[in-house]
Amino acid sequence: MRGRGRILVWIERLGLAAAGIGLIFGLWNLVIVIFGLQPFVLPTPQSAVSAIVDNWSALGTLTWQTVKETVDGFVLGAVVGFVLAVVMSLFRPVQRLIYPALITSQAVPIVAIAAPLVILLGFGMLPKLIIVAWIVFFPVVVNVLDGLAHIDDDLIRLAKVMGAHRAREFLQIRLPATLSPLFSGLKIGATYAVTGAVIGEWTASSQQGLGTYLLTANSSLDVQAVFGVTLLLTAIGVLSFLFVMGVEAFATPWRTRSTSRRRFVP
Repeated sequence: MRGRGRILVWIERLGLAAAGIGLIFGLWNLVIVIFGLQPFVLPTPQSAVSAIVDNWSALGTLTWQTVKETVDGFVLGAVVGFVLAVVMSLFRPVQRLIYPALITSQAVPIVAIAAPLVILLGFGMLPKLIIVAWIVFFPVVVNVLDGLAHIDDDLIRLAKVMGAHRAREFLQIRLPATLSPLFSGLKIGATYAVTGAVIGEWTASSQQGLGTYLLTANSSLDVQAVFGVTLLLTAIGVLSFLFVMGVEAFATPWRTRSTSRRRFVP
């Protein structure tokens, strides 16, 4: 019965998601009808989707390239952000030294960072990965630091009284305390990572991706292709967010389950 209930919950969620997408497309068509917009100004969502389907032979490869840049940069930013947060938490002088620099780094427009990266690293994959990682790592650092700063001191003292060494204390107390804030940062980063990939393709690309295709379609006034690629990029961002949510549900079952899993007893 419990498994059936979960299936019904997922069906309900998928239904609501489909209804939300239908509502967006319905409002999109309604705006076109009310204001009498021509297709060369604002195409219908159906024509935008048709542009994706009709050009999928080319868009499929470009989509894979952009997804690869997004995922690789996201993983790099998440790892760097997590490790940096842990180091800053363990060594307070390092935190006081680095944290202001991290805040300052986020005030620099990401487009402005791309140009120096091209000069230093040339056109290729590495500048794009750094741009995506630059967007992802800051929310990860901030959220993990926040999680480490709000650990119950009584738990730490109890662990020391019971003779837990530093590594065990980290693995059993500090690391679990970072999971919820970590996934909050990862969900933010997953949403914006595709933006970094597109900016990287605009400024530092030696390979074609959805970002470069978007520029080409825009310069040739192919409005349907522009909106179609925009839908594709949106889908990548949404699916990235949902994937992180799925990993979070698996890694933190106590947030959605009040009882532990039953173990099979022969």
